[in-house]
Amino acid sequence: MSQIGCLGDIVFRVSADVIETADRVIWSGSARYAEHRRHLGNALTEFTGVDADKFSFEITLMDELGADVMGELVKIWGYERKGTALPLVLGTKFYGKHRWSIINHRIAMKYFDPEGNLTGAAVSISLLEYVNV
Repeated sequence: MSQIGCLGDIVFRVSADVIETADRVIWSGSARYAEHRRHLGNALTEFTGVDADKFSFEITLMDELGADVMGELVKIWGYERKGTALPLVLGTKFYGKHRWSIINHRIAMKYFDPEGNLTGAAVSISLLEYVNV
């Protein structure tokens, strides 16, 4: 099995039996500036710091591709609702200064078995950098 990366114990992997990979990965950050307005003059800008980075990606989960769809969704819900800070690794690189918290998710429920059980979903996950000071 080839492990591509992970978010905590949510593993991105590819093998002959399992396909569970991250797609549409976006890492973003921003700086903060204050604007000081002056009477009859140009405004002055002042760098005041940086905002926490954001990270987002999609995962396709399908039973027929070896993923435990509901098991992975339960992990995602649990981490989000508890505010768990998780390490994020893609390839051999750790991303961020410390860890990441899941701030929201969206699940596109795509496939169901004849009993109505979810067997395939596209999951969008948004993370916010959690810096431990």
